[in-house]
Amino acid sequence: MPTASLKKLVGKVFTNIKSIPAFDKDFKKLKKKFRTLEDDLSTCIKTLLKLFHKEKKKIDGIFLIPELGIENTKVYKVKSFTCRSLMGRGVKSGIRIIYAFNEEEDSIIFIEIYFKGDKETEDRKRILKEFKKGDDNGRNT
Repeated sequence: MPTASLKKLVGKVFTNIKSIPAFDKDFKKLKKKFRTLEDDLSTCIKTLLKLFHKEKKKIDGIFLIPELGIENTKVYKVKSFTCRSLMGRGVKSGIRIIYAFNEEEDSIIFIEIYFKGDKETEDRKRILKEFKKGDDNGRNT
């Protein structure tokens, strides 16, 4: 998990919120460019992800990543991420977040965060490395 402020959200919004080491590395690198990223991610969890997963609201900026072959855990891409460091761009900040959600466990695992100006699309190899087909939890252990 990148920060203590995000750890405070565990149990309040979702039962478990984690990140893989590669996400933490991505986050640390982007945080140097975008100083508000930590607070912006916290806001994203408390609003967008909560509305989408807990209240089952349709959010135009959250998409299921198809054809991964992962059971029990669904992997999503957040495209409508608001980064205050990129003033004037709103939800079209260009920052993308890839995360997995397991409804049974009420858990979120952050997999990747990137700026679209630096990288075009998600790293499907990273996703598949982290989660394997047919695993009961969808989590590679």
